[in-house]
Amino acid sequence: MDRIAIIGATGLIGSSIATALATRGSRVVGVARHVGCAPRRHPAIEWTAAELGRTDRGEWKILLKDVTAVVNCAGALQDGPSDDLEQTHRTGLADLVAGCSAAGVKRFVHFSAMGVDRATPTRFSATKRAGDDVLSASELDWIILRPSVVLGPSAYGASALIRGLSSLPYLPVMPDTGALRPVALEDVVATVEFFLRPGAATRLAVELAGPERFEFVELVRLYRSWLGLPRAVEFAIPRWLAALAYLSGDLAGRLGWRPPVRSNARQEVARGAIGDDAEWKSITGIKPRRIGQTLESRPASVQDHWFAALYLLKPVVIGSLAIFWIGSGFASLGPGLPTGMSLMGQGGVAEPLAKLVIVGGGVADLLIGMGIAFRKSARLAMLAGIGVSLAYALAGSVVTPWLWIDPLAPLLKIGPVIAPDGPSVAFRCWWIEKSSRFASVPVPAS
Repeated sequence: MDRIAIIGATGLIGSSIATALATRGSRVVGVARHVGCAPRRHPAIEWTAAELGRTDRGEWKILLKDVTAVVNCAGALQDGPSDDLEQTHRTGLADLVAGCSAAGVKRFVHFSAMGVDRATPTRFSATKRAGDDVLSASELDWIILRPSVVLGPSAYGASALIRGLSSLPYLPVMPDTGALRPVALEDVVATVEFFLRPGAATRLAVELAGPERFEFVELVRLYRSWLGLPRAVEFAIPRWLAALAYLSGDLAGRLGWRPPVRSNARQEVARGAIGDDAEWKSITGIKPRRIGQTLESRPASVQDHWFAALYLLKPVVIGSLAIFWIGSGFASLGPGLPTGMSLMGQGGVAEPLAKLVIVGGGVADLLIGMGIAFRKSARLAMLAGIGVSLAYALAGSVVTPWLWIDPLAPLLKIGPVIAPDGPSVAFRCWWIEKSSRFASVPVPAS
């Protein structure tokens, strides 16, 4: 029985390919940076943790023992604290290719990006092209797939953004967006299955483009119709405001988040992703599906409505919480200090202790706000925010109990502060992290 390794097996494309191959009876090795709870969701797949750019060729050789084919779905949009495009797309791929050669793997299916053979306007496309060159110079039986935007039942990256925008009653239309020929995820999976067959053509690069051409806003309209919503009121965003949105995405990226709206996306979207599907259809015999056809075959569920409605709230909630806690800290350490001292005095707390408590609380608020802003520390900061909020409520009940019935309700408002901070968001972040630690299997040393 063939044994196939999927690199990036927890992503949109990788997870779909891994599941399809396992269902048809192949032995699948799912490889990802963080395995998380994937072993519980897909127990038929053999899971291991490894990362392009951090796993060397010797480790790949051991990991890929008895593997007959590799499918590389790993990639990143832009450099950030946890993403290095050069390592992921070129040097890490070179190590993986060398590891495949050493382990006796012959067939290698690699996901690149549409248009990188014609132009490389960003570091994303430039490193993708460099990785393609590394693979094509190897002795492996390689196949390079260059898809347009991939859309399927799951949402990730650009497809998640499309769904989020489709729920807005007032739709902002970004300037300078090129045309797209989105491809159905099901067709992408079928293409990989075709090229993994014995005797299938190798050493070629193929573009995967759907049969329909859309402007970005037209795709959003299609998804809005799928959700059963009336047409939104559309308005054009001026270029300066669009530039500000992309810069905000870049800032979030520097803090460790991965928003789909960033500078690389701006330039890549501007050139579009149309491609030529003739060779793809000729070689595989696949007849690409219309995106509308795939949506019609799967009516929108309650979960789809909830995801679309809540997706764009995530940055709002996280940003609001960070600003709230940082602002609270500055207020406590600055103009709010005399008021706080007065309240503590009314509660019978001595001045030195009162000042220590207020200043300490202000510093704690600042640290919590800054912690929420960074993705890596957001979980702990949210949990700390819950703890500090409960401590404020307890201390206020003892020292200034009359604030519970104050017209401005400062103590009662602790509840709404905890809610978004809070148990659901923070616990989920904690559980994902904990699951990742328990389920990740380290690559053995060479």
